[in-house]
Amino acid sequence: MKLMLTYLKRYKGYVFLNFLCVFGFIIIELGLPTLLAMMIDDGVAQNDFGVVQKYGLWMIGIVAIGLLGLILLSYFGSKITTGIVRDMRDDMVEKVQEYSHAEFDKLGVPSLVTRTTNDAFQVMQFLQMFLRMGMMTPLMFISSLVMIVRTSPSLAWSVLIAVPILLLGVVVVGGKSEPLSDEQQKNLDSINLNLRENLTGLRVIRAFVNEKFQESRFNKVNTAYTNISKKLFKLMALAQPGFSIIFNLIFVAVIWFGAVQINAGDLQVGNLVAFVEYMFHALFSFMMFAGLFMMYPRAAISAGRIQEVLEQEPSIHEEDGVTETETHGYVEFENVTFAYPGNTEEPIIRDVSFKAAPGETVAFIGSTGSGKSTLIQLIPRFYDVSRGRVLVDGVDVRDYRLSALRKKIGFIPQKALLFTGTIAENIRYGKHDATKDELDTASEIAQASEFIQLKPEKFEEHLSEGGSNMSGGQKQRLSIARAVVKRPDVYIFDDSFSALDYQTDAKLRARLKRETGNSTVLIVAQRVGTIMDADKILVLNEGVVVAEGTHKELLKTSDVYYDIAASQLSKEELA
Repeated sequence: MKLMLTYLKRYKGYVFLNFLCVFGFIIIELGLPTLLAMMIDDGVAQNDFGVVQKYGLWMIGIVAIGLLGLILLSYFGSKITTGIVRDMRDDMVEKVQEYSHAEFDKLGVPSLVTRTTNDAFQVMQFLQMFLRMGMMTPLMFISSLVMIVRTSPSLAWSVLIAVPILLLGVVVVGGKSEPLSDEQQKNLDSINLNLRENLTGLRVIRAFVNEKFQESRFNKVNTAYTNISKKLFKLMALAQPGFSIIFNLIFVAVIWFGAVQINAGDLQVGNLVAFVEYMFHALFSFMMFAGLFMMYPRAAISAGRIQEVLEQEPSIHEEDGVTETETHGYVEFENVTFAYPGNTEEPIIRDVSFKAAPGETVAFIGSTGSGKSTLIQLIPRFYDVSRGRVLVDGVDVRDYRLSALRKKIGFIPQKALLFTGTIAENIRYGKHDATKDELDTASEIAQASEFIQLKPEKFEEHLSEGGSNMSGGQKQRLSIARAVVKRPDVYIFDDSFSALDYQTDAKLRARLKRETGNSTVLIVAQRVGTIMDADKILVLNEGVVVAEGTHKELLKTSDVYYDIAASQLSKEELA
């Protein structure tokens, strides 16, 4: 509830107007039975049509005012709840942008999607009920009880006896629904995870003819969600008729004992009618409040999951630090050791040291799992080192303002990721104010100009989600153009040429060599042909640099490098 109250404070004005509408509605609702009783006793019983007409007009006026109050109540409630769920989602997205990779690994993308969508919706549904019923029902219930006791103390006992029984039922149902709601939301996370895997891996699933297997996996998590939902909904469904039975028994008791008192002359007909109306309002208010109370555990679980996202402190975050340096493009590793957060096994990187200066191309090669990609992810500080230091322009990356550090770096990831939008918008992701000439230059350097010009809309060609309407090579070239247009001090290519044919690869690297003469270029590669011309090659094996030198030097001095090269090059090229 703390999270919801925090957001409600942002809309204090609307909450106050909402309360006024609630208070006015209660006065009107309780005023109608009083006027009805006076109409019956003073008008109908006395055959005075004038009195009946007068009270009737008053009641019509009150009903009109009450209708206006209900409309305003719905308006203010909707205004508040839609604003709150918008703010929650904005805050979560903003917070997630601050996360380091460690926090993403901890919470998981499917869970973050569920929390931003479904959990926020659950909170909105509860707040809508709370603003309409949460304020109204307690006031209505208390006011109705006061009017019940005032109208007929002798009948009030039948209502007051039922209240503890109803309260006990509400508490029991609420207690049982909380763990069920928690499990339901976790199962929804599993559904999102499974569905995401199915959709993103559709080609692989079809290639291995595993559609039935995936359907079986999804059916398993979907059935688990269905079963827990059935338990929750059955619990809620059983509560409703249980409360209705108690209400009906109370009505029967009131009518029975009321009729006895009317027959004895101790109670007027109008007062009994008013009593029944007050009792209806009291019990109906209680039922609405009970429904709200039973909704609360589910909303509280969702609010807790949202709060976990908002309160999760990123291990790497933006803070004041170095923003400017005298030099540009120098990278140095000093005895760097790294293990993933929470990993109790051996470090991924151990005691790595090297230097790279502007104008140099430094390459990293090694077997799969040797730590190449992990190593270069320490430079833009996606993770922090466990021991040692990573220096950029002589400054420890941990001492930089994070945005200033990453502005120095053009990072091209191993998996080329494009965003929904035009080709121009994707390239400008590296530099938002890039001119048309800069787009042309960047695409020409990345060897993307040819296929862009063949597109009907050229730079305005629309890309599907993830760039799915582009080939792997085209996506890689656009990713490279996105980094080139930024003109960074340090280029990091994380196996970014793997989808290119050898000819395009050679052309692109030759053009990059001319363009990046004043920048430092770091390349992770699997193909020896991609890094043969590098000024320095570091050979990694199980997280350790086992050799360092040029291509020709390593062929003579490193068995690991020679084995990799021999598997890819001809005997003439190895000579």
